[in-house]
Amino acid sequence: MAAVDILPLVLFAAVCLVLMLGYPVAFSLAGTALIFAGVGSLAGVFDASYLEAMPNRLYGIMTNQTLIAIPLFVLMGVLLEKSKVAENLLDAMAVVFGRFKGGLGISVTLVGMLLAASTGIVGATVVTMGLLSLPTMLKRGYDPALATGSICATGTLGQIIPPSIALVLLGDVLSSAYQQAQLSMGIFSPKTVSVGDLFVGALIPGLVLVVLYIVYISVLAHLKPHLAPVASREQLLAERTQQEAVWLTLVKGLIPPLVLIIAVLGSILFGLATPTEASGVGAFGAFVLALLQKQLKRQVLIDVVRSTTHVTAMIFMILIGAALFSLVFRGFGGEELVEHWFANMPGGVIGATIVVMLVIFLLGFILDFIEITFVVVPIVAPVLLKMGLDPVWLGIMIALNLQTSFLTPPFGFALFYLRGVAPASIPTSAIYRGVAPFILLQLILLLLLAFWPELATWLPQQLNH
Repeated sequence: MAAVDILPLVLFAAVCLVLMLGYPVAFSLAGTALIFAGVGSLAGVFDASYLEAMPNRLYGIMTNQTLIAIPLFVLMGVLLEKSKVAENLLDAMAVVFGRFKGGLGISVTLVGMLLAASTGIVGATVVTMGLLSLPTMLKRGYDPALATGSICATGTLGQIIPPSIALVLLGDVLSSAYQQAQLSMGIFSPKTVSVGDLFVGALIPGLVLVVLYIVYISVLAHLKPHLAPVASREQLLAERTQQEAVWLTLVKGLIPPLVLIIAVLGSILFGLATPTEASGVGAFGAFVLALLQKQLKRQVLIDVVRSTTHVTAMIFMILIGAALFSLVFRGFGGEELVEHWFANMPGGVIGATIVVMLVIFLLGFILDFIEITFVVVPIVAPVLLKMGLDPVWLGIMIALNLQTSFLTPPFGFALFYLRGVAPASIPTSAIYRGVAPFILLQLILLLLLAFWPELATWLPQQLNH
C-alpha cells in the first residue's frame, strides 16, 4: 500500500485521537481536516478545489427540512423534564409493581420506555430516574449494581424508541448516503431514507428491547431474590391504604405522556404529518403540559430556552465540522479506499457488515453517538448501501449499536450522568458491573435483527403499502 493510500486512515486516526483528548467535537473535526488539507495541498497530494463545495454543504444544512425537527424535539424533551411527568409516573408505578419480585426494577423500565417515547433525550431520562428512583431502590434493599444498571439501560431507550434525536441525525446522514450510492450506480431516483421510516422501523426493536430488560430483571429477581427484594409487609399495608389515590395518580401520570406519544408518533404512523411537523406538535403539547402542571415559571422557561439553544447549536456546529471532514476525507481518496476494502473482504456484504458493526461497537467505548454518526457512518454507509443492504434495516442496526456507546465504559455518557447524581457510597465499579448484562441484551437484539431483518423492515413496508 502506497504512502498516499494510507492518508485517509491517518486522518481518521488523528480525528479519533483529538476527540479522545477531550477537545470539542465540531472543532476537532474541522480543525484536523483543515490541517491535513493544508499540509496535503502543499505536498501535492490533496486537491484544494474539494473545499469549494463547502458553501453548498452549509446551504444544504441551513435549508434541510428534516433538521428542523432537532431543536423542536429537544425543546419538547426539556419541557417535559420540567413538567414532572416522570415523577408522577414513578411514584404511582412503584406502588403498583412493588408487590412483585423485581417490581420496582420493572416499573423503572416501563417509566423509562414512556419517557423515551416522550422526550428522546438520554441525559434527562437518566438523571431524572437517578434522582427519583435510585434512592427508593436502595432503600428497598436492591443490589446497587442492578439498580444503577437498570436505570442507565432504560435511560438509553431514548436512543432507539422514537422520537429519537439519534434517529433524526441518522436519517439525514443515511439519506445523503443512499442518494450518493444510487448516483454511483447510475440510478437517478428521488427516493430517499426518511426519518419517518426509521421511526416506524425502530418501534418493534425498541419494544423487544424493553421486553428483554423486563424478562432479565424478573428472572434475576426470582433466581436471586436478595438482589431485588419485594416490599415489606408494613410497606405493602401502608400502600394498600393509599390504593385508590395511587390508581388516580397513575391515571393522571399516564394520560399526559400517552396523549403526547399518540399525537407525535400517531401522526407520523398514519401519515398525517412528517417527523418535522410532528416535532412542532410535540413541542407545543409539552408546552401545554408544563403549563397545566403549573411548572412553566419565568425562570424555568429561560432555562428551557437556554438548554435547547445550547444543544441545538452544538449539534449544528458538529454538522458543519463533519461536512468539512467528509470533504477532506473524500479528497484524499478515502471513499475509494473503503469501497476497495469492502469489495475484497471475505464474506462479501455479510463480512463487511460484521466488520462495520464491530468497529462501531468498539468506537463506542471511546466516542459518543454523535461523533460516530458524523465521522464513521458517512464513510461506510454509501458502500454498504451500494452492496444492496436495506437502508432502514442498516439505520436501525447502527442506532442499536450506537445505543451501547452510552453504556460502555469508560466514556459511556449514561454512566457519567448517573455517577453525577448517585450517592458517593455506590462505587463506580458497581455501575460498570450493573450495565454489563444490559449491554449483552442489546447485543442479543442486534443478533436477532441480523437473522430477522423483518423486525425493522416489516412495519415500514406495511405502512408504505
